[in-house]
This record gives sequence, structure tokens and C-alpha cells, in this order.
Amino acid sequence: MSDSHSPLPALPGTVWPTFQPGWVWLAGAGPGDPGLLTLHALNALRQADVIVYDALVQNAILEWAPQAEHIYAGKRGGKPSAKQRDISLHLVELARAGKRVLRLKGGDPFVFGRGGEEGQTLVQHSVPIRIIPGISAGIGGLAYAGIPVTHRDVNQSVTFVTGHDQTGGAPSSLNWKAIADGAQVLVIYMGMKHVDRIANALLDAGRDPMEPAAVVTSATTEDQNVLETTLGTMAADIAAANLKPPSILCIGRSVLMRQALDWQSIAQGFEPRNDDPLGRGRPAEAS
Repeated sequence: MSDSHSPLPALPGTVWPTFQPGWVWLAGAGPGDPGLLTLHALNALRQADVIVYDALVQNAILEWAPQAEHIYAGKRGGKPSAKQRDISLHLVELARAGKRVLRLKGGDPFVFGRGGEEGQTLVQHSVPIRIIPGISAGIGGLAYAGIPVTHRDVNQSVTFVTGHDQTGGAPSSLNWKAIADGAQVLVIYMGMKHVDRIANALLDAGRDPMEPAAVVTSATTEDQNVLETTLGTMAADIAAANLKPPSILCIGRSVLMRQALDWQSIAQGFEPRNDDPLGRGRPAEAS
């Protein structure tokens, strides 16, 4: 725990929930940038006795809770990590000890975050819970890269999938043919380890190898990196660029909008590469 921390932002004047002893609040910390934390999550940080946090939770967020004990429970692929059963039961133990327990997860706890499993365990042990949603990396992380997951000229649906199953392998239960046929825009969480197999499955199912794709690593943080590529070359380009997790993969024509909406580059004084990447002209100004 750091000795120096940023001052806590003031909460708007309203009635905020009181964190009672013996409760567990399952909260999302957002995709990385502390500014994307919700006010309910900030309220929880202020009151918690114990924070059990994941690998992707930024230290700057934890520094907003200097009064709390910080317990690391991160799970990262290929690295030693706590078993899910042990994490869930530890939450039960802490709550039964009368602690105000904040379970803080990156992104949203109910989007590939095992929040449902932990919440169910707590309920089965008669521990009261509160759920605090967070901004998911598959939406907020892509937005920071200038990639909208939906665009009226591209898609009327978006498909979110995980890049690995409970064993850590590529998800075997997914119908890649159905996804290839039906996913107008595809967002893949934790897919970098198995990107070659995922890309080949989509290509074998008939997806266009020239389809635009993007890889966003360490989304919304100072270390964010964005690779624009195609489905057919994505795996090779990731290897050539030596990109590392955490990452979000996006496949679909909405990726082209980054040419116009790379707002972080624009803020640094660069011109948009193409203000009409979909070739639609200026439809908002059409009569």
C-alpha cells in the first residue's frame, strides 16, 4: 500500500449506500483509467475495511482507500494465481469476521469476470451482497482507441466472446461457424494467447481474411497500444509487434472508424487520417 495517494474526489450531494459490516460489494473498477471508475465504486472504496482486488486494478485506484487492507487475488494466464474456490471462500470468511469487503474487479464483474460465481457462493453462505457494475474493457477500452463497437453503417449487433475457457485453453464450446456467419462486429476478451487458433477458426468458417481488425493492449492506461491489422494477418502482426496481454481484439468494419476517431492523437495535434473511412460522405448534413 502506498504512503502517498491522490485526494479523494468529492461525491455529489445525495444519499449514498452505507457499507454495512459483514457485507460484500462486488464492484467493477473499469478498464484501467481511474477516471472511469463509477461513483458507487468510489463510495465503496471510501468505506471498505478490506479490498480483494484483481490483477488489472490500477494502484492509483487502490490509493483512494488508504484505510483498507489490500489483498491481491489476481488471476493471469500462465502465471501462479489463487484458485477461484479459495478466493470465493475467503470472501465468505472476511464477511463473517464482520469486515466490509470490497471485491474489486477490472472492467465489469459480470462480463467474463467470474463475478457471478463469487456472488452465488456468497449468497449460498448467507452473505449479503451488492453489485456495482463497471465499464467493460470491450466497450470502454475500444472507445479509448477510437473504435466504436457499433456504428449504424456497419452493424446492428455486436458479439462478445472470451478467448479461453475454464481450463485456460481456447474455448471449445463456441460455434465458430455461427459466430463467423452472424457476428457483424466481434469483440474478444483475453484472446491473445490463442489468437492464431481463433483467427484460423474464423477464416475456416468463411470470414474474409482482409476484414479489418484491431488489438488494444493495456487499454485506457498510459501503456495503451493499438495495432490495426486484418483478420488474416492479425496473429503474425501481434507476434511481430511483440504485444503482450491484457488485450482486447476487435474484428469488423467498425475498426475503420479509428481513422477518423483516434481522439487521443487528435488531442496531440495530429490530423485525422481519414474523416470518412466508410465512404459515406457527410450523411448528417444530407438533405
